[in-house]
Amino acid sequence: MVKAQGDIWLRLIVFIIGLLVMSFGIDLFIVSNLGATPWDTLHVGLYEHFGLTIGSWSIIVGFFVLGTSALFLKEWPKFGAYLNMILCGVFIDLFLKLPFMVTPDTLTGKIIMFLAGLLINGYGMGIYISAKLGAGPRDSFMLAVQQKTGWKVSHVRRGMEVIVLTAGFLLGGPVHIGTILYCIIIGTIVGFALPECQWFTNKVLRKMGSRKHNNKEIKRGVSL
Repeated sequence: MVKAQGDIWLRLIVFIIGLLVMSFGIDLFIVSNLGATPWDTLHVGLYEHFGLTIGSWSIIVGFFVLGTSALFLKEWPKFGAYLNMILCGVFIDLFLKLPFMVTPDTLTGKIIMFLAGLLINGYGMGIYISAKLGAGPRDSFMLAVQQKTGWKVSHVRRGMEVIVLTAGFLLGGPVHIGTILYCIIIGTIVGFALPECQWFTNKVLRKMGSRKHNNKEIKRGVSL
């Protein structure tokens, strides 16, 4: 039982680190001024029309998407899905307030910031999903469609991004060349990131589990 609880805490740490990384990548997109991600194009559009914050709209939209995923799979989402929905919105707002999160003056700087955000965002997804505490609202829906259809994750992701991008564009959200590139490339990055992050997380969990077991054996030997 203790071992199981320890495993959960380790997974929770990996999960939160993944959300931090993913949220930072999202903000790099927004600040680069080369176009937000399709989902954040929608969030920014809603923010421009109705106020609140970008992070708040990320949480609100997440509720609707999570509900749709639950209906699609006919099962309640894992606890991590709800935690993802809340923390991601909070992290987005917090990172946007950092003093160095400003749009670069040069096009080269903007491109570098955008590309960094693309890689960071994709691997952030891979890290938090590898913890297996429940994917976030959007990724839960992505995985639900993948499980039901057998389609590749990259194909499902691209389809989702195109549909959401259209809705965000109609709301007047920031659409630029970077947004289009994100729709095309992010599926491939996530497709590579998921297995790599899962391998690394499993390795860390096995190593930590083995270390705890050895410590127990040492303590038991001392007591004898």
